[in-house]
Amino acid sequence: MRVLYGVQATGNGHISRARALGKYLQAEGVTVDFLFSGRPADQFFDMQQFGDYQVKTGLSFVTEHGHINYLKTALRAKPLELWRDIRQLDCSAYDLVLTDFEPITAWAARLQNKRSVAFGHQYAFLHQIPQSHASLLSRSIFRFFAPGQQQIGLHWHHFNQPILPPIVDLEPATNTADPHKVLVYLPFEDQQQVIQWLMPLTQYQFYLYGPGLSSGQLGHIQCAAPCVEQFKHDLHHCSAVLSNAGFELVSEALQLQKRILVKALQGQMEQQSNALALTQLQLGQSTETLNTEVIQHWLTSTVQHNKVQYPNVAKVLAQWIRQGACPAGLQQLQLW
Repeated sequence: MRVLYGVQATGNGHISRARALGKYLQAEGVTVDFLFSGRPADQFFDMQQFGDYQVKTGLSFVTEHGHINYLKTALRAKPLELWRDIRQLDCSAYDLVLTDFEPITAWAARLQNKRSVAFGHQYAFLHQIPQSHASLLSRSIFRFFAPGQQQIGLHWHHFNQPILPPIVDLEPATNTADPHKVLVYLPFEDQQQVIQWLMPLTQYQFYLYGPGLSSGQLGHIQCAAPCVEQFKHDLHHCSAVLSNAGFELVSEALQLQKRILVKALQGQMEQQSNALALTQLQLGQSTETLNTEVIQHWLTSTVQHNKVQYPNVAKVLAQWIRQGACPAGLQQLQLW
C-alpha cells in the first residue's frame, strides 16, 4: 500500500502527529511519501524520519506579539502558487491520500477523485464541541480548507460526538517530574518579553524553547531553539507546562499529567476554543494576559485538575489504514 501524507507545517503539532503516525504506518508495511506546506524549507528541523519529503508554500498566517496580523497574512498569501501546486500534484501512484489539515494534498485528491482521509484537531470543529469566537469564516475554513472524503476529528474529550482521542508522539520513558522545572513554549510571543516575565521567578528552573533563541543559560532560564529530542526530554521531566493553546503539546502534557497554563493566540479561533475546552474539562488553566504575577500565581496554585490517559490512537489508525481505511471499521473503534 502506498500513501501520500500531507502535513500542515505552520506549527509543530501537525508534524509531531506525523512522527507518531508515520512510525506505525511504516511498521504496518505502508509506503508513505510526505508533503509539508505552510513553512519555508529552511525552517524545518529534525526531519530525518520523513525521508525525501516535499515542501510547498501552501497557506499560513502571520503573528505579531501573540496576535494574528490578518493584513500581513493576506498580503503574504500566494493563491496562484497554491492553485498551481494543487493542479500539478499527481496522486495517481497512491492508493490513499492522508491530510492533516494540509490543503494541497486534500484538494489534489478531490480534483483527481482519489480516496482521501482528512484527520486532525481542526476536523473536531465540524461537530458540537466547545467553541469560542466562532464565525461563518472560521466554520468555512474548517470545512473547506483541507477537505477529505472521510474527516476524523481529534480532541481531549468526545463531547458525545464521533471524535477520536489525540495522537501523541511520546516514546516510553520515565516520567519523573521535578517540582521546580517548568517547560515554556510560547512561539507566538516576543521571546525577550517572555524572558522578562520569567526573570523574577528565581525559585524555578525554566526551560524556554522558542524561535530565534540561541542555546544558553540566563541564570535560572535555559534557552534553546525548537528541537525534538531535548524538548521531549524536558517535557517528561518538568512538572508544569506554560504554552500557547496549540492542541498537540497540550495533549502530550495531559498524557504525562503535567500542570498546564495556556495563553491562546488572539484572533485564532482554534486556540481560543482550546483554552475554553481545557478549562471546561478542568484539565488545566488559561489566561488572556501573561505577566510575572499571572505565572507566579499559577505556579503556586493548589487547584487540582482532572487526569486523563489516552490510548495509542496512532497505532490503531495505522492498522485501520493498512486494512483499507473502511468507514465502517472506523466506527467500530472503541477508543474512549
